[in-house]
Amino acid sequence: MRGALQSSAFRALLLLLLAAPLGAQPPASDTTTSEIASESESRDAAEPALVLTAALADAVGAGTSHFLVGAIDEAERRQAECLVIELDTPGGLDSAMREIVKRILGADIPVVVYVAPSGARAASAGLWILLAGHVAAMSPGTTTGAAHPVNLGGGGEVDSTMAIKVENDAASYIRSVAQKRGRNAAWAETAVRESASVSSDEALALGVVDRVEPTLQALLESIDGNEVEVLSGARVLRTKNARVEEIEMGWRDRVLSTIANPNVAYLLLMLGSMGLMMEMWNPGAIFPGVVGAISMLLAFFALQVLPVNSVGLLLLALGVVLLILEVKVTSYGMLTIGGVGCLTLGSLLLFEHPDTFYRVSWSVLIPTVALATLFFLFVVSKGLLAQKRRPVTGQQGMIGLVGTADSRIDPQGRVFVHGEYWNARAERPVESGARIEVVGVEGHQLVVRATS
Repeated sequence: MRGALQSSAFRALLLLLLAAPLGAQPPASDTTTSEIASESESRDAAEPALVLTAALADAVGAGTSHFLVGAIDEAERRQAECLVIELDTPGGLDSAMREIVKRILGADIPVVVYVAPSGARAASAGLWILLAGHVAAMSPGTTTGAAHPVNLGGGGEVDSTMAIKVENDAASYIRSVAQKRGRNAAWAETAVRESASVSSDEALALGVVDRVEPTLQALLESIDGNEVEVLSGARVLRTKNARVEEIEMGWRDRVLSTIANPNVAYLLLMLGSMGLMMEMWNPGAIFPGVVGAISMLLAFFALQVLPVNSVGLLLLALGVVLLILEVKVTSYGMLTIGGVGCLTLGSLLLFEHPDTFYRVSWSVLIPTVALATLFFLFVVSKGLLAQKRRPVTGQQGMIGLVGTADSRIDPQGRVFVHGEYWNARAERPVESGARIEVVGVEGHQLVVRATS
């Protein structure tokens, strides 16, 4: 009996010894996890995440699309936590918008699109960019929508069949972008087909955007810990207390964006016309021709990326022709009136777009038309007067001068003209001392005749 008890006690003691290491293992594991978490927090505190920002406060065009695509490239290269696009745009070109959207959808870093500051808008092409962002946010007092496609190619209205095709293509594209980001695709299609617009609060309620935050800092704190899907897979945002740096637009993109402004493009076109016209009527001036040629080339580049109406362009050309004809043809001011009218109408019709951003401002149009009218009338009239004026230098300038025969001319002799002695020839004999008039120049010899 005693042996059985000792055997049971021995087995119990052995089980306790075997179980002791197993029981001690979980506390060790908990300590290790706590240390790792502490080290991770200290590392995050020592090295805050980098957030880059890029502002688009202009129309969507060649310059702005190049800038934003480059900003995403730089954010990927620097391995930023995310790129925030601060958006305020009236819309823009379809081709430029698609380039930006395609780059955002293919980005390997989170792209946050933030419509800001208060009073900003993401209209037309801006709505596509907003919906394409991994995170879509708006500031209070902002709006988005009105994305119905328009004819940006110039040349008049498109037919109904083509208009339907363009609208359907835009609707399907914006629906696919919204669906990819899990946003309200039905409303996005309404914004295209019916030009619907909503405020920031309405957009949040409809599921068009993810956040409405008053400041960039508040937005970064709000999205901290959110998981988004980038090209390489899921990624958790660590944006709280992040270090924020702005990517500024380079000089090349600034130039492209500036000359693509309708007012600037119009001024370049008129300046180029005036410079080339001055060079034509005053050959050898060089400076007006150089400035005119450069301005015209820049204007042609801008016209390629703007919604140009060919009728407006033809009216501008006709206005210049009529003002030139006014100097040569007696019209009692009718050609001038016609020229000014053509310049004015051409300026109004030059850019065809429902948004006032793509039209020439009245404050630019009126002074430019007035200056161009005065310029063409002045330059052309002075040019014609210069052509009619008798030459005063060179051999041709000698014709018509009066002098004295220094010797008998029959048919050769010598004359004194303009303070100089010249060999001369005459068709009829001229006596020495007689007054003569120069009627021609043959090399270094004058052709003269006697005057009464």
